[in-house]
Amino acid sequence: MLPLIILLSSIANERIDDDLSRHIGLNSQGAHIIQGLFRKSPSHSAGPIILGLIIAFAGTVTVASTLQVIYERVFDQDDRGWRDLLRFLVWVCVLLGVLIAEGSIDEPLRSTVGPVVRGLVSLIGVTIFFWWTMHFLLAGRVRWRYLLRPAFVSGLFWLGFALFSSIYFSSALISEHKLYGIIGVVFILMAWFIAIGAVIVLGAACGAVWQERAVRRAQDAIPTTARRQTDEGRDRERAPAQHQHPETRRDGGREGPASVDGATDREGPLAADDLSDLPAGDHQ
Repeated sequence: MLPLIILLSSIANERIDDDLSRHIGLNSQGAHIIQGLFRKSPSHSAGPIILGLIIAFAGTVTVASTLQVIYERVFDQDDRGWRDLLRFLVWVCVLLGVLIAEGSIDEPLRSTVGPVVRGLVSLIGVTIFFWWTMHFLLAGRVRWRYLLRPAFVSGLFWLGFALFSSIYFSSALISEHKLYGIIGVVFILMAWFIAIGAVIVLGAACGAVWQERAVRRAQDAIPTTARRQTDEGRDRERAPAQHQHPETRRDGGREGPASVDGATDREGPLAADDLSDLPAGDHQ
């Protein structure tokens, strides 16, 4: 992704180093250091642009493929591999569109609302993007409702990482720049991208665990409810019979339910039709 960002800055009419500094959460001194990585007057030579496009293409497609593999392992799906190359390209195009749209609305949003509202809007937007990304890269093999919790957790982790990044990376970038120069700045940017990968993996994994536990609770609740309803129905059926007095007869000094010709005793009182079938002596 970093070669793609540098390439876009080289061929764009406007510089994007400010957007990069804003995403990392750098202060003015850190943003000034980032500006030193980019040329003040973009170059449009064909050779560097073609080479940058090749590197950026390979890098971004690999990122999309790796992201698909992560989601496939988290949600226990089969590996589709490079059969989804077109899907990877579409995802990269959507990602670039989202970044452009986010950069265009960020400045008006900062000037009109406070940080709490901006954080809420960011959480909703990032959650929707992760939700769509999971469903799209998994080729619809996992239902939308099973991906909502992982997407929401990923959005929460992303918001927390943005807060941490604004606190940590400015001082780390300034320190590394003083010690190692431009190489130190590049190392900090690589660490930032690695941290983004960790956020994506942890968000999907923790959200999947949450979703799995929610499904198990729902499955455990269904037999319990059904069993409770069955027991209540049996109690209602047995209640009238408990208020009746079954007719019994003495048989060898023991009382018990009446039987006919040694037949198996039946629960409940004898009906009138059963009495009519007995010999006259047995009515007594």
